[in-house]
Amino acid sequence: MKVIKRDGRAVDYDKGKIQIAIEKANEEVNGKQKVAKEEINEIINYIEELDKKRMLVEDIQDIIEQKLMDLKKFDLAKKYIVYRYNRALVRKQNTTDESILGLIKTTNKELMEENSNKNAIIASTQRDLIAGEVSKDLTKRILLPEKISKAHEEGVLHFHDADYFLQPIFNCCLINIEDMLDNGTVMNGKMIESPKSFQVACTVMTQIIAAVASSQYGGQSVDISRLGKYLRKSYDKFRQEIEEEYKDKLSEDIIENLTQKRLKAELSAGVQTIQYQINTLMTTNGQSPFVTIFLNLDEKDPYIKENAMIIEEILNQRLQGIKNEKGVYITPAFPKLIYVLDEHNCLKGGKYDYLTKLAVKCSAKRFYPDYISAKKMRENYEGNVFSPMGCRSFLAPWKDENGNYKFEGRFNQGVVSINLPQIGIISGKDEDKFWKLLDERLELCFEALMCRHYALLGTTSDISPIHWRYGAIARLKQGEKIDKLLKGGYSTISLGYIGLYEVTKLVKGVSHTTKEGHDFALRLMKKLRATTDKWKKETNIGFALYGTPAESLCYRFAKIDKERFGIIEDITDKGYYTNSYHVDVREKIDAFEKLKFESEFQQISSGGAISYIEVPNMTKNLEALENVVKFIYDNIQYAEFNTKSDYCHICGFDGEIIINDDNEWECPNCGNKDHSKMNVTRRTCGYLGENFWNAGKTKEIKARTLHL
Repeated sequence: MKVIKRDGRAVDYDKGKIQIAIEKANEEVNGKQKVAKEEINEIINYIEELDKKRMLVEDIQDIIEQKLMDLKKFDLAKKYIVYRYNRALVRKQNTTDESILGLIKTTNKELMEENSNKNAIIASTQRDLIAGEVSKDLTKRILLPEKISKAHEEGVLHFHDADYFLQPIFNCCLINIEDMLDNGTVMNGKMIESPKSFQVACTVMTQIIAAVASSQYGGQSVDISRLGKYLRKSYDKFRQEIEEEYKDKLSEDIIENLTQKRLKAELSAGVQTIQYQINTLMTTNGQSPFVTIFLNLDEKDPYIKENAMIIEEILNQRLQGIKNEKGVYITPAFPKLIYVLDEHNCLKGGKYDYLTKLAVKCSAKRFYPDYISAKKMRENYEGNVFSPMGCRSFLAPWKDENGNYKFEGRFNQGVVSINLPQIGIISGKDEDKFWKLLDERLELCFEALMCRHYALLGTTSDISPIHWRYGAIARLKQGEKIDKLLKGGYSTISLGYIGLYEVTKLVKGVSHTTKEGHDFALRLMKKLRATTDKWKKETNIGFALYGTPAESLCYRFAKIDKERFGIIEDITDKGYYTNSYHVDVREKIDAFEKLKFESEFQQISSGGAISYIEVPNMTKNLEALENVVKFIYDNIQYAEFNTKSDYCHICGFDGEIIINDDNEWECPNCGNKDHSKMNVTRRTCGYLGENFWNAGKTKEIKARTLHL
């Protein structure tokens, strides 16, 4: 018989646990109220003679209570009932007091460092974090089924964004910026008409981004090509003004030169508005908008010339950086940039290769942009090229009633991630047991994901007018429910996964980069994908498989499993699990091999995936980086560089950050010791767990940097 625990796990029946529980209650009563060993055995025999293959732990406890009552052991039954009740109270007690007070007193390091984009010292940010703690507590105790909450606590799965689950807020979206700019929108009850110039369009776009970010959890993306027509409007306006004043006085060439001069000034000011507004605006959740700008040139776009100018200006301004409080140019965290590689700019003699060379130069110094291959994306998404929502989560192709593909104005309902290594730890090398346990836990993930879906059902458009009534997602009527946008695949809902490398090692004893490991990993990935496809077909909800759900989750799952199962070589001893399908950082594999290997898994993870390669400081060797970009175009849909170069955000020093006599990272130029304001890269990877690194020095250094 299998006993179904409160977290949904199926464990082997153990009569000894029943015996121990009754005996503990027995010790608290006197005389005739005690139950004899023979009577305990009778209760156990009754349960076993039911001959059930599966029983809920609560059902077993109900039987025990009833049998004690039948034996007229009322005091004993009362003790047992009170014990169960007290245990239930413990599971549901309020847990926010300590965490919130720790936040206010700045002693709750885990909460304060959970999101590197939020400064947890600032009062406005603390208010958002406090609200998040309340939401997480209510989610755990009341809003979620107990077995889902327990599964989350034990690292069986991860219920993302619990700090916002109290409200009907979704995860991330692709803003329909074209509709909002062309047809106008409303913010704070004020009508915003369609802009008449590029500068105004840039200002309106940043205001839309801030308003959208304030009423959802995850990131949002905008397609910058939607600004091309407004740059054309500015050109037409300037040209007309100059012609009216100087038509009979100046030549055509001079008039055009004057027009271009004014246009370039407007272009620079508009792009600067985007960069500075996004980095200085603070949303209601206490951080800059988590926004991604999609840099794509479509040859069918009538405004491709203008969009090429906009992309060039964005890259040039990102290359320069943005000044910090000391007046030093630093790399801004936002907006994130995604640059699309296509036939006309993939460094093979195309018309826009000059933009790609500029993008590569920017990547070498500023870490961004990331790169999407239009070639591979068309193969994977029915010939379409479109932006992820935020920087990772992808939509599935969807057609409107006229048969036209639509991507802007769509969103992700939420994410639940499964801990694959934990299944491997429990099942060991017993594959039959592994696949059976995987099925059980996938069903648990399905229930958790449906909780995300049900929480949004019935939401009216008034909950966030900028999303539902004024164009970011839809143009619904006042009070209209959003339910139709939750079904039919219009929005996605994602199953994330962590640790394909580790689970392959646990079950097969080898890495997923070996032939045997690869075969197993591929079967597992196809199983996950088939499961989400099955859920989608059965429910008419856009389930999707999502790679790379969150770096922090790699550490959370590994920490939980280490505490629960102890140190397991090459699994829990590292202090982290590899994200999704990624190759472990310690594997001997070059950048090209890694990208080619991971591309197969990206294709299966159609709900979102990105691959990383770590390269040395390439500012003086751009040709090598260009070769990688060419390879990306031909081989993998989505990739990002992690550049190995130290950098101080206080003074702009880009040499090697030193370790001082107090075993602290320190900038040798200005003496900065604040790890949140420097990048410190691995010399060689000597990760020892618990955030300790061996940097070739005599001692282990605790490097609490946000950019390791």
